[in-house]
Amino acid sequence: MQPVIVAGGGIGGIATALGLARTGRPAIVLEQASKIGEIGAGIQLAPNAFHCFDALGVGDQARAEAVFIDKLRLMDGLTGDEIVHIPLDQPFRERFGNPYAVVHRADLHMALVEAARNTGLVDIRTSHRVEGYTQDGASVRVLCAGRDPVVGCALIGADGLRSPIRAQMLADGEPIVSGHTTYRSVIPVERMPEDLRWNAATLWAGPKCHIVHYPLKGWKMFNLVVTYHNDVEEAVAGKPVPVEEVLRGFEHIHPRAQKIIEHGANWKLWVLCDREPVARWVDGRVALLGDAAHPMLQYFAQGAAMAMEDAVCLAHMLDAHDGKVEAALAAYQQNRVPRTAHVQIDSRLIGEYIYHPAGAKALVRNQVMTSLSPEQYYDRLEWLYGGTGLARA
Repeated sequence: MQPVIVAGGGIGGIATALGLARTGRPAIVLEQASKIGEIGAGIQLAPNAFHCFDALGVGDQARAEAVFIDKLRLMDGLTGDEIVHIPLDQPFRERFGNPYAVVHRADLHMALVEAARNTGLVDIRTSHRVEGYTQDGASVRVLCAGRDPVVGCALIGADGLRSPIRAQMLADGEPIVSGHTTYRSVIPVERMPEDLRWNAATLWAGPKCHIVHYPLKGWKMFNLVVTYHNDVEEAVAGKPVPVEEVLRGFEHIHPRAQKIIEHGANWKLWVLCDREPVARWVDGRVALLGDAAHPMLQYFAQGAAMAMEDAVCLAHMLDAHDGKVEAALAAYQQNRVPRTAHVQIDSRLIGEYIYHPAGAKALVRNQVMTSLSPEQYYDRLEWLYGGTGLARA
């Protein structure tokens, strides 16, 4: 059996290889870095992410690494007051069949890597920079810089925001620079102000800016993410910056929230990018997945979950179509495009109308969000949290 080639060894790529292996299909993962690993710190995991972990056979490992938070908490960044919180306790877990949690991205990634390697069907090759592909109707040749082509029955482009596979397939240019700059820090729990050490994913929302924090690593540290809509036009990733630069976007915010930034250390910035949703992710035996297919802003906290859903769906479709690659990839595309486009669009709207509004828009947000009961919030999230978005083949 020819292997499926996966370009990209991040969460989406490794989850894809693991999903394929669980159906008995071999996979080769081509990662451009010299060692396998994940950049970044904390991520939020909604129930649909845990549905994927369970489908991939790593649910217990994911839960072991996670911190189970009690609520999603929305604070007014100007007044310092709570606007609303959504409980994530037993009724939430019973409604959706899984918890809401936070985890360190590297811990989650390594759990997937170990599970994939343990199958004996996944070959992870580092220092392989994928540049493009050719196909002949029966197989795909994956072209790598300075190396011989790698041949398989299909190619899955899980190679991120600036995917060379997408560039060849769609030729749709550079990602859209949002003008939003995100600064990230991880600090020991003792550096977090004691009165803010909440077991919650907390959002301080203000005009054109916000702050997010939550505990990680068994309450050994806090993840800090602050974002400022400063209309920057150039994409930047992982640039170290002094705390004074971070604070400049938050001078109008309540002192209680400002202190969170002051306690951060080793800040790095990223400029957020996404793309318009597209209806085409497939070219014969080649398909896109995760950020290569549907990059989204961070405001719905669904980027990793959508990539894992893609992986579960892709493995299911190849199995359901008995290895008929082109039919399986077409079914994968048909199944996934509407759902991921929905999340891409909602991520932009949430940023504008929940995270960053000012004046009357902020008053409308507060009025609407305080009027809903927990059950009404759950009803509104059922389409997303209630499953993996997996339709029949």
